[in-house]
Amino acid sequence: MIEEHSKWMGHALKEAEKAFKEDEVPVGAVVVSNGKIIGRGYNRVEGLKDPTAHAEIIAITAASSYVNSKWLTDCSLYVTLEPCSMCAGAIILARIKSLIIGTSDTKAGACGSVIDIVNDKRFNHRVNLFAGILEEECSNLLKEFCKNIRHKS
Repeated sequence: MIEEHSKWMGHALKEAEKAFKEDEVPVGAVVVSNGKIIGRGYNRVEGLKDPTAHAEIIAITAASSYVNSKWLTDCSLYVTLEPCSMCAGAIILARIKSLIIGTSDTKAGACGSVIDIVNDKRFNHRVNLFAGILEEECSNLLKEFCKNIRHKS
């Protein structure tokens, strides 16, 4: 299973690299169903001037369009950084089956670090959660981005 998760997380990392090249926070996401990517996205907040243009939201929107449904019940979402509360809410609303995270976000993570929205029993849906897939690669890309930001200042 780790090998399969690593394969798909590699695709999410490619999305994160696109964000990095556009001076966006390098987060990437892919939605996988039946061994196929049906949605992909990377952070576009700065470029689109849209605070909701997170990688997860873009990937979920693309996947929902692909399947022509608001439900992604048999899908897995691979994301390089632990989702925030907005994205965690979208994951629940889309009924995503599994969430696979590259690295945690100790400042804004809403899937176990700061809070755990996706497994809160008060909601009507919980998500199978796997964390630490290609963690070093995901973390290093974010560290490189932060280092570059500091040097530009």
